Amino acid sequence: MTIPPPERLPDLPVRAVLPSLLAALDAHGTAVLVAPPGTGKTTLVPLALAGSPGRVVVAEPRRLAARAAATRMAGLLGEPVGETVGYAVRGDRKVSSRTRIEVVTSGLLVRRVQNDPELPGVSTVLLDECHERHLDADLLLALLLDVRAGLRDDLRLLATSATVAAGRLAELLGDAPVVTAEARTYPVTVSYRAPARGERPEAAVAGAVRRALSEGDGDVLAFLPGAGEIARTSNLLSTLDADVLPLHGRLSPARQDDALRPRERRRVVLSTAVAESSLTVPGVRAVVDSGLARVPRVDHRRGLPGLATVRVSAAVAEQRAGRAGREAPGRAYRCWAEHEQATLPAYPEPEIRTAELARFALELACWSTPDGSALSWWDPPGEGALAAARTLLRTLGATTAEGEVTARGRRMADLGLHPRLARALLDGAAETGPRFAAEVVALLDAGATLTDVEAELRRLRSSTDEGARRWKTESRRLANLVRGPERGKPDAALVVALAHPERLARRRSGTAPVYLMAGGTAAELPAGGGLGDVEWLAVGEATRDPGRVHGTIRLAAAADEALAVRAAPNVVSEVDEVAWDGDVVARHVRKLGAITLSARPLRSPDPKLVREALLTGLRDEGLGLLRWSVDGARLRERMAFLHRVLGEPWPDVGDPALLSTLDTWLDVSRARRRADLATIDAGAALRGLLPWPAAARLDELAPDRLEVPSGSHLRVDYSGDQPVLAVKLQETFGWRATPKIADGRVPVLLHLLSPAGRPAAVTADLESFWHNGYAAVRADLRGRYPKHPWPEDPATAAPTRHTTRRAR
Repeated sequence: MTIPPPERLPDLPVRAVLPSLLAALDAHGTAVLVAPPGTGKTTLVPLALAGSPGRVVVAEPRRLAARAAATRMAGLLGEPVGETVGYAVRGDRKVSSRTRIEVVTSGLLVRRVQNDPELPGVSTVLLDECHERHLDADLLLALLLDVRAGLRDDLRLLATSATVAAGRLAELLGDAPVVTAEARTYPVTVSYRAPARGERPEAAVAGAVRRALSEGDGDVLAFLPGAGEIARTSNLLSTLDADVLPLHGRLSPARQDDALRPRERRRVVLSTAVAESSLTVPGVRAVVDSGLARVPRVDHRRGLPGLATVRVSAAVAEQRAGRAGREAPGRAYRCWAEHEQATLPAYPEPEIRTAELARFALELACWSTPDGSALSWWDPPGEGALAAARTLLRTLGATTAEGEVTARGRRMADLGLHPRLARALLDGAAETGPRFAAEVVALLDAGATLTDVEAELRRLRSSTDEGARRWKTESRRLANLVRGPERGKPDAALVVALAHPERLARRRSGTAPVYLMAGGTAAELPAGGGLGDVEWLAVGEATRDPGRVHGTIRLAAAADEALAVRAAPNVVSEVDEVAWDGDVVARHVRKLGAITLSARPLRSPDPKLVREALLTGLRDEGLGLLRWSVDGARLRERMAFLHRVLGEPWPDVGDPALLSTLDTWLDVSRARRRADLATIDAGAALRGLLPWPAAARLDELAPDRLEVPSGSHLRVDYSGDQPVLAVKLQETFGWRATPKIADGRVPVLLHLLSPAGRPAAVTADLESFWHNGYAAVRADLRGRYPKHPWPEDPATAAPTRHTTRRAR
């Protein structure tokens, strides 16, 4: 087949810029094409590029888009797919020796580059829809730039984008020229309607679809976040006088093609984000936008990459609305309030910043740059997410401790699965047979409806629904990847444990079915799960629900200790464990992660570990474990007073401060158990914190006792907020002013007592008390204690500790 020249291609906006685009690519070897969706960049450009020697490879972010693009180009040539134009996606490939244009997914092309970086026979790689910032696409761009810099300087790279924010992309491609194609667009009228209180997104979309059909002609394209919402919306629209067609990646190729084909009746196409830019749906005059999208996040329930529902960005909302104005004036119906438009993020977050990076990290290891530092990135991967992914790869045996890929890791990467599932498929096939291992792995990848893995497998094998059909197809594909003899005993728990060794779980003692997983998390088996009262589980899915103490096990298989050790040998350890459990407990422990398999007492534990256990006990239970004499307690109170009043250099001796600095002031080297702590004089240890040389003034600044006019030396109480001196009133006669301590900064609070030692008055201003309060106190005490002296002028009277007669 002869590729038609540009002037014979369909009259789409991109056709006008093809000559300048081809010239720029010939001159620089790289270029960026900016063109909105529906302008022909995915179909016309590869056909134009195929006029030169070598194969053209087009990388698409989605399987559905790859198939659709190949089908469209083959149709323009009047050929079936697989001749001049072919495609390759996971589980499906249509190419031949005559194929000159091959459309592939970004992830598949990453694998090809890894296997043969020189890409023999390929002259040009077109990276389509770069603005979507898919993780595989960002990685592919970085690898191809490295290939072009070191191996293939003749390899032409063309990146296309639907947005004008192409400056950074052109910079990455070596200051590549940017060619822009203007779209022939028609005006689009945008209206807003926020869902009513409690109204689900599906109901809001269904209402907007009915309105769109009644207010104009043409087909309706509605955007929803996922297949589940599409199915529910379809049910709500079942009575429409129109063909309601789903469009998403989980449909069969025939049903996907059916949704893109014009019909005699009006169509309502319910689509995921795949129709934002990767696909053109002809005949659309109205767009309904739920305002929601699914984006990659870590699925903690399955421990695998997953999707989260988020609000769309302003750029995506604009792109969706533009689909209504490609062929004629159109209408866009947005299912949110108009004032919320200003709160949308400007652009979608790149997947490299939000996604789980285990597969990504394995590809970097295969490229001999575990941390990715040798590559040029549009946005570099997050350090935390990449570090977590590299740790997982070491656990699975895919990389060495230094991050270098192992032979096993390369085999895992070749499978194109998440490393967890790749490990389960490889090792599970050897242990249980390829077919059975593939069935369990396909189940783990897709999710389940029942808790018991074995029960879910039986259900899927006997069912004929669409989900079961997809599972069977994927199981067969995976089994073909690890062909071998069907030997070994089927064991679902083993395959699950190979994927999630940290989720091997052992039942805790007690009545509730709570299991401790090797990773340290506790999870509860729901009632009616079908697994009975088993001691060990291999957990495939678990959730952590807000407000619940434990997680909830959603998918698991019954296991035993032997299986756990066999599946997770890297997690098994033997250690001397010295810990605090109300007292020092020293044991030699064999563990599987956080799960104790066996333990025996240690006769001579490491003194350092004993010390750490004792300090842990003090931090847990407090300083009351030590011996506090009266003098030691008073020293602490005096030091606390000086820290409160004077600050540095006097240290903080409150419980939090002392417990956080145990290493600096407390010697527990002679202690071995709880009882030994009670023999340690805490006061003596505390003296080590006294600041020198300031400590020489301790008795001056915070005296233990004060001399009163009678000659008595009485103790000052520092236990409260203010120092207190309890003294009989008669012993203070002649004291004209309240004594002050801490370099005269703090007056002592005087508790003036009766001759019987009972409180008579409280004052921190003795001079004022003599003038204003003493007369009333004197009148009261004279009547009750007539044998004691009660002078009218106490400031000049002689102090005494005795009665009037004894004083004489």
